[in-house]
Amino acid sequence: MKSRFRSWTDVRTFLAVMREGSTLAASRRLGMAQPTVARRIAALEHELGLVLFERDTRGFRPTEAARSLLPLAERLEAAAAEFGARAHELTRPRPIRVTAFSKNFSPRVAQVFSDFSVLHPEVRFEFLPGVRPLDLLAGEADVALRITRAAPDPALICRRISTARFTVFGAPSYAARHGLPTSPDAMRGHVFVTYEPGDIPAVYHDWLAPHVAPEQIVMSVGEIGLLEAAILSGRALGVLNLRMAEADEAAGRLIRCFPPPEEMSADHLLLVSPEAWRRPEVKAFVRFFAPRYAAFYR
Repeated sequence: MKSRFRSWTDVRTFLAVMREGSTLAASRRLGMAQPTVARRIAALEHELGLVLFERDTRGFRPTEAARSLLPLAERLEAAAAEFGARAHELTRPRPIRVTAFSKNFSPRVAQVFSDFSVLHPEVRFEFLPGVRPLDLLAGEADVALRITRAAPDPALICRRISTARFTVFGAPSYAARHGLPTSPDAMRGHVFVTYEPGDIPAVYHDWLAPHVAPEQIVMSVGEIGLLEAAILSGRALGVLNLRMAEADEAAGRLIRCFPPPEEMSADHLLLVSPEAWRRPEVKAFVRFFAPRYAAFYR
């Protein structure tokens, strides 16, 4: 008869009897009735076509076959434990990795994350600030808040937030010395700081460069914070996102030179990788976050 092994439960019972020396002690270890333990051992022996224990008044004594199978049964036990631990780990929500430009993680946006966490305390977040777009399809992040002029990959789940607009700004100190241009055609005679990050498209610079002579660009920086600082200092004019400049403009620290040129407009999107979208906690977060985040840009 061909031996066929089917049940991990029977192997677990076998291990308990091997370790305890009797079906009574094994039943206590397993939390089942002694007759059930005896029946499971008999069923395993029948299935394998082997005698695993000699029965006598002193209990169950393992045969040579049982001792030979013991190391393999212990490996099965270890594999089952690892299987269960891994399955448990997979059922626990992983952190939702959110990437965006650092200023997107403003106090009011942080409050939306906090409000969601109150409702879903089991969900954790990992924030990945930066200007370089991370590859969602390659698993570099789960959710991205992104301003782009390019159409997103159709495989990504996309929620449109707003239209991002840009224009030239200057500080009051610059305006007092040189005045401010009132249109893109009136920028001759002014000096500019430009933003060239190096590893991503230099959209600010690419718009500015055709409108001014090379000598008018007196500074090029690779960080948005440096761009803002140079403009606020009055050293030069520069292109900024209207939302980025909002607080400084309201406080009188920056002056908008002219209405935002339409060709500079870009889509402000919330993007989700398809793999992340399959996770219930990510869907719940996006449905909670997207309308509240979009409300800030109306």
